[in-house]
Amino acid sequence: MNIELLMALITFCFVSSITPGPNNLMLLSSGLNFGLRRSLNHLFGVTFGFGIMVLLVGIGVGKLFVLLPMSYEILKWLSVIYLTYLAYKIANNHISDQGSCSAQPFTFKQACLFQWVNPKAWTMAISVNAIYASDQTLSAVLTVTAIFILVNFPSICCWLVMGKQMKRFIESPIKVKLFNWLMAGLLICSIIPML
Repeated sequence: MNIELLMALITFCFVSSITPGPNNLMLLSSGLNFGLRRSLNHLFGVTFGFGIMVLLVGIGVGKLFVLLPMSYEILKWLSVIYLTYLAYKIANNHISDQGSCSAQPFTFKQACLFQWVNPKAWTMAISVNAIYASDQTLSAVLTVTAIFILVNFPSICCWLVMGKQMKRFIESPIKVKLFNWLMAGLLICSIIPML
């Protein structure tokens, strides 16, 4: 891979990773509601799960949509249902009088599996492979996957840290509840382009 193509790939990975989407909104919310330490499994699960997705799409899973067009429609509606459910859960996270959250952060496994119903993750995985690993050689797919993981991790980490930092400004339970409603609303808005 020449330097110009590598820089274009890094830029693509950065822009698509740092911009808002379901993963970033949920990491922001997790940082505020659960803190950094309790959200690390969520963070690592997103990175690992997305890396696996990029790799599998690169070696041919994305062709499933071409062979079975109905599979895309099924995935789309599963995504809408699951993202709506997550928005409901985020909106109903609350701090009790004792100061503990009634909800739990995503586990590593949940964050990994979430990538498969995340429309932005699918778009990113298909796009990066179509543009930068179009020859579909294993070395090209592995290179694209490795670079995406290296760029994606610090990018999504920013959202988690930002959520944690917001805790200083959003201390009261009512402000946390309003923030959670806002995050749930934004997550619902991220579904609209799919429809």
